[in-house]
Amino acid sequence: MGHSLAGLPGEQLDTYLRDRISGLAAPLTVEPIAGGQSNPTFFVSYGDRRMVLRKKPPNALPSAHAIDREFRVMSALHPVGLKVPETVLYCDDSAIIGTPFYLMNRLEGRVFNDCWLPGVSPADRRAMYMDMATTLADLHNVDWQAAGLADFGKPGNYFSRQIGRWTKQWQLSREAESDAIDHLIAWLPDNIPAGDQTAVSHGDFRIGNLIFHPTEPRVVGILDWELSTLGHPLADLAYSALGWHLLTSEHMGMRDLDYQNLGIPIEQDYLERYYSTASSKARVQPFHFAFSLFRLAVIFEGIAARARLGNASSANAAEVGALSTVLAQRAVDEISSNRTY
Repeated sequence: MGHSLAGLPGEQLDTYLRDRISGLAAPLTVEPIAGGQSNPTFFVSYGDRRMVLRKKPPNALPSAHAIDREFRVMSALHPVGLKVPETVLYCDDSAIIGTPFYLMNRLEGRVFNDCWLPGVSPADRRAMYMDMATTLADLHNVDWQAAGLADFGKPGNYFSRQIGRWTKQWQLSREAESDAIDHLIAWLPDNIPAGDQTAVSHGDFRIGNLIFHPTEPRVVGILDWELSTLGHPLADLAYSALGWHLLTSEHMGMRDLDYQNLGIPIEQDYLERYYSTASSKARVQPFHFAFSLFRLAVIFEGIAARARLGNASSANAAEVGALSTVLAQRAVDEISSNRTY
């Protein structure tokens, strides 16, 4: 195996990369990137040639952790000018470092785990949120067929397929009855808005998956394409705006913050910026927020179910399961609000 670098077989990786990437003169350095990514991620550098490696975790299910899809979508989107890292190579040979992996060029910038962007001036916070909206619209404006992504997912009927998928997932992982989830499972399929459309959908488009310029208030990269597919653009848009609907004690939330003092735009300003850039004229409705919250509620119930099986602490399972209940109730509240966006 040779020597280990941050848990990777350094000599094998070094030999493999030097054979395929020209001009790698300096020694190889590897540094794991901390964070909640499900795909282990590392900074891989040869002097000033700075890259990022993402690999499947060991013992992953064949269909999970689809790093080949991440690599493919970024490779298709970078040439058409979208703000994604430039891909370098993909390796499906598990003999090199134990699992398939890919390399992309490293983007320099800032990543924020908190949606209120701590340490940033109010003026910059506003600009960063507005650029986030523009960046999402730019993604949805991509001609996915011309970009070679016609078979990246199933075009059309996105919401009916997704509601079915997450309903099945709920039935597999639920611990207790939930009136809120039952209501959503009944209501959502019957209330899908008219007018189907298809775009490249990121699937997890939020502040924490964006890289901002080191000093300027603008997005330089969209990260973590693991859930990307061909989907409905308004699913991405509603999900990206959930911060305005949830409390800081909840996942991604900031509803209880003082936007004015922080400089964060109100939700309607964020949505209007997206609408002004998007080629589609469709607007989000309570349905889209209810769907996004339903999906998150089921995801959190699944996490809690795995924790109860001993894959995480039982205290955490109870906490995450409680969050699932809160998100489901927020979805029901959204339906009854009859808000216009």
